[in-house]
Amino acid sequence: MKAFGFLSFGHYAIGNQPGPDAGETLKQALELAQAADEIGVNGAYFRVHHFAPQGASPMPLLGAIAGSTKHIEVGTGVIDMRYENPLHFAEEAAALNLLADGRIALGVSRGSPEPARRGWEAFGYQAQQDSGADMARAKFERFLNAIDGYGVAEAAPAEEQYPRMYQPGTPLPVFPHSPGLRRNIWWGAGSHSTAEQAACDGVNLMSSTLVSEADGSTLGDIQAEQIARYRAAWAEAGHDWTPRVSVSRSVFPIVDDRSRELFGLQATGRDQIGSLGEGAPVTFGRTYAAEPDVLIEQLRADAAVMSADTLMLTVPNQMGVEVNLSILEAFAGHVAPALGWIPADRGPVEGYPIG
Repeated sequence: MKAFGFLSFGHYAIGNQPGPDAGETLKQALELAQAADEIGVNGAYFRVHHFAPQGASPMPLLGAIAGSTKHIEVGTGVIDMRYENPLHFAEEAAALNLLADGRIALGVSRGSPEPARRGWEAFGYQAQQDSGADMARAKFERFLNAIDGYGVAEAAPAEEQYPRMYQPGTPLPVFPHSPGLRRNIWWGAGSHSTAEQAACDGVNLMSSTLVSEADGSTLGDIQAEQIARYRAAWAEAGHDWTPRVSVSRSVFPIVDDRSRELFGLQATGRDQIGSLGEGAPVTFGRTYAAEPDVLIEQLRADAAVMSADTLMLTVPNQMGVEVNLSILEAFAGHVAPALGWIPADRGPVEGYPIG
């Protein structure tokens, strides 16, 4: 592990529920990212969900963080392509990458189960499959073509152009263009096959918080196999750069009486197999909560954590900035160095742009 960051699901309270509302949650996310930047945390990443009181439409938040920090990478885990206009998304991604001097890691995927039935249709998009997987794939391919600078429209007849810039029929790309942006795009893979497809596509791998393989093996072992298959497929595809791989875990260092009171009972002894409502079983990861020396050994025994170069810590964002910053500080101070962590303010890690 060379880099670590935090992954926030962006939960907020609605109605008479206790907890921060949507505005407070966004401002707290900004404050946490700014504080994390000061202690060398490498990344601030945010889940994206629709029709739920969680984070959505992340670009304003990512832009605010990028504009008020120096080193920290900003990103998503993940944007649901079923809900996106791929060309508009390409424009936003390029603009953000330029503003952030390359400090972005945009995770995208088909998306996960949600409260709405075929919710993307309410956003104006039609899919052939109930899951929307076909549409998500087509949009992702169009998005990649757009960020790579290929023409995606055709210049109008000269008399219809304003301003008059192109020969009629010329293929037109979207603007702005950010060279090399594809190297900052990640596919959120929940299976071996989608990880291999990400390698063929030439994008980084963001291994999901759960995987569709459920044979009784640990999440770490399943993801380690997924990562190995991804890297083999990458080598076979012959891409000319080294990709990054991330995994996410819930990790709570117990360093004092307060952290013991808050998180001491959170630890789970093993991963779990369950369902997200789509029929097939999935494997969920365990929660790590222990003293630093125990956590170090546990994480060293997690094959996927040691195989990946980036670890995302899922944080309980509803508990506020101070509690979540204490988790990051404890991990940075007592656990991460033993796992090979390189803070963001000590220069770039190979394949890891920090601006």
